[in-house]
Amino acid sequence: MAEMSFFTGTMDSGKSTLALQTNHNHAARGLVGRIFTAHDRAGEATISSRLGLTADAVEVGPDLDLWEYVVDELTRGAQVDYLICDEAQFYAPAQVDQLARVVDDLGIDVFCFGILTDFRTCLFPGSARLVEMADRVVTLQVEALCWCGRRATHNARTLDGEMVTEGDVLVVGDVGDRSAPATGSRPGQVGYEVLCRQHHRRSMTSARARAVSLSAEPLPFGD
Repeated sequence: MAEMSFFTGTMDSGKSTLALQTNHNHAARGLVGRIFTAHDRAGEATISSRLGLTADAVEVGPDLDLWEYVVDELTRGAQVDYLICDEAQFYAPAQVDQLARVVDDLGIDVFCFGILTDFRTCLFPGSARLVEMADRVVTLQVEALCWCGRRATHNARTLDGEMVTEGDVLVVGDVGDRSAPATGSRPGQVGYEVLCRQHHRRSMTSARARAVSLSAEPLPFGD
């Protein structure tokens, strides 16, 4: 029986690496798949891992009908045994429904990879729909770590090193990357950092923690 699986974790937990490994494992068995992605940090129509692995992919824009894409491939005689869908948090809920139809009506396995929540701790619409529709949801066991050493559970966005909780949802960047320009009215450089819940609630990034440790001022929270 074909399934739709959703593999999820914070940034820096190896989702794209697993997506590429899943594709490799299936291809090694003689199966033929299609790779999809959206807004990958390496650029359009590319899936990339922080380990340096990359592969060509189909860019999932807002107007791409994934059901029609697969049906067109099959109609012209192409072999499609599975789909790899990276950065699935950026897919529209309707596109997730299209993937579910691919599984149910065409018997094709779909493997989705993405993060659950944005920098505001709100569910991405695509991820929310995947949780609702997937046959199984798997939390990755490669745990990203907060600067304090605890398991990282939240994705934080920083602006010039300071954590922010407002702004456009879609600003592409990487963990530790300060190269993305800010898109709001404030100038500055956008970066990302994974934090535990406690330090996300306190807006305590690694940079701020270092600054506090060097300051004579008491920590900004009680015992």
